[in-house]
Amino acid sequence: MVDLKAVRQRMEKAVEVVRQEFATVRTGKATPTLLDVVKVEAYGTTLPIQQVAQVTAPEPRLLVVQPFDRGLIGAIERAIRESDLGLNPMNDGKVIRVPVPPLTEERRRELARVLHKMAEEGRVAVRRVRHDANEEIKRLQKERQLSEDDARRLFDEVQKLTDRYIEKIDELLERKEAEVMEV
Repeated sequence: MVDLKAVRQRMEKAVEVVRQEFATVRTGKATPTLLDVVKVEAYGTTLPIQQVAQVTAPEPRLLVVQPFDRGLIGAIERAIRESDLGLNPMNDGKVIRVPVPPLTEERRRELARVLHKMAEEGRVAVRRVRHDANEEIKRLQKERQLSEDDARRLFDEVQKLTDRYIEKIDELLERKEAEVMEV
C-alpha cells in the first residue's frame, strides 16, 4: 500500500528546504539567518558560523557577530567578507559589526530571480515525490494489490497533496519576494 503519510513528509521536507534557502537570501533588513551560509576556517576544519559565534541583529541594518573564542575574530571576519553576500564586516577586537547596506533596484530584481529559481527547484522536488508515489500506485495496481477504484482514489489524494505543497511554496515565494522588493 502507498504510504500517504510518507509522501506528505517528503513533500513537507521539500517545502522546508525552500524555506531554509529563502532565509539565506538577503533582504534590506539584517537578520541573523543571513549569515547561516558562512563557513569559518577554525581549529583545522570548516565550521558554520553559528558554531563559532553568536549572531544578533540589534538594529534593522546591522548584524553583530560575537565570537565564542576571540582568537577566531580574524577568521570569522575573513569568512564573512569572502562569502558572496556582498557584506563588509568591521571588527573592534571584541565583536564584528556587519552593516547591511540597502539593496539597489537591480540587485532586488536579481534576488527575485534567484528566489523564483529556488521555488521552482522546490516545486520540482514536490512533483518528484508525486511521480514516485504514482509509480508505486501503478506498480501495486499492475500486481493486482490495488483495485482500479482504490488506485484512482490514491492518485487523486497524491495530486491534492501535491497541489497543497506547491501552493505553500508559492506563498513562501510571494512573501519573500515582497520582502526583497520592499524599499
